Amino acid sequence: MYNRILIANRGEIALRIIRACKELGVETVAIFSEADRGASYLELADEAYCVGPAKSAQSYLKIDRVISAAEVGNVEAIHPGYGFLAENAQFNEICRSCNIDFIGPSPEAMLRLGDKNEARKMARAAEVPVVPGSDGLIEDHEEALKTAHEIGFPVLIKATAGGGGKGMRVAANDLVLKTALQQAQNEAQAAFGNGGVYLEKYVEHPRHVEVQVVADHHGNVVHLFERECSTQRRHQKLIEESPAPNLSAKTRDAICAAAVRMIQGADYTNAGTVEFIVDKDENFYFIEVNARIQVEHPVTEMVTGVDLIQTQIRIAAGERLPFTQDDIQVTGAAIECRINAEDPDRNFMPCPGKIERFIAPGGPGVRFDSHVFSGYTVPPHYDSMIGKLIVHRKTREDAIRCMQRALDEIRVDGIRTTASFHKKLLSHSAFAEGKIDTTFVERTFLQS
Repeated sequence: MYNRILIANRGEIALRIIRACKELGVETVAIFSEADRGASYLELADEAYCVGPAKSAQSYLKIDRVISAAEVGNVEAIHPGYGFLAENAQFNEICRSCNIDFIGPSPEAMLRLGDKNEARKMARAAEVPVVPGSDGLIEDHEEALKTAHEIGFPVLIKATAGGGGKGMRVAANDLVLKTALQQAQNEAQAAFGNGGVYLEKYVEHPRHVEVQVVADHHGNVVHLFERECSTQRRHQKLIEESPAPNLSAKTRDAICAAAVRMIQGADYTNAGTVEFIVDKDENFYFIEVNARIQVEHPVTEMVTGVDLIQTQIRIAAGERLPFTQDDIQVTGAAIECRINAEDPDRNFMPCPGKIERFIAPGGPGVRFDSHVFSGYTVPPHYDSMIGKLIVHRKTREDAIRCMQRALDEIRVDGIRTTASFHKKLLSHSAFAEGKIDTTFVERTFLQS
């Protein structure tokens, strides 16, 4: 086991990793920007170093400064959390060249899976279903048009790099396709420095189901079942849960087995998430692999009892998985709501500012992962999430009621949050019945 780990992140996930390390008896080195100076979780780390100004590009994304902090802190490994440098293969490779373990997959696996077009090829090789689409990247409008007519409209244009819905457009006909193709390429180039796109058949009203997988350096690969992530707004997840409601046992077994095959074929180690879309007939298709820990990992932890952050650290240190597939069972139901500093009544406009009063919800079955407190100022420079509210109860119905109660308890005075919007979502009959898809939120709540 390591003696010291640097946490190349901030906020809620930095605190989560510090807590996991403390239980493992591992010392931690935190980094922070000027905007995060004085954050309370920094006091829990054994050391903390400033790596630059508020802007991410000059601090949390500044590889040389992060590596310098690791060297000064005399660490053996770096945990990247999610976001920032978590899926940056160059950073991963630099860590290796500096004899610092990167707590995640190898840079080679990260590069292969980070290119969605290459990942689709790997999925086919592993006999994992993929959505019908182009064989490779689309070079021009004529090729896009030919492919669209072969697979049939509507089609989805997707960036081969990045994520978060950027570089993604739906085209329903020839006329829309030309404009959408150019828009997707331009957006992908601006966001990821890679304008490559490919085409897929657009699956209408799909569900988004993902499988949590962990793999060690000794050839062991285990899935920790699935999460339902269909409650989204503009491709950004709002609510996640496990197990996925209204998913047959046959489909659950098949989708989890497919995820394991995908990871085995990629020569992947550490924690990863294999994402799928599922149509109305429960046909499922591979989307991508997220080569890192996910924001929504707590719902899997709650239903399986596995500490995923500690598991990541143990795997990176060379340990074997302490469990087999037969050891993993799902108990009860868990739901997570992402609490963002946004105003739902003003098109989810970010609401940074000072939290005058903060009261965290509690009681049986409630977990709140957050770094904020009364008097904390939410900076405008980073993602707007201020916490993750997770509940775990015996049944999904009980979990929904528990979450509604917890959302009533939370108090964040001084700024607006998305808690009120989550209450609306949870109260809707379609959510209660588990009859949701990735268009549910826009179709039900956001149409003008």
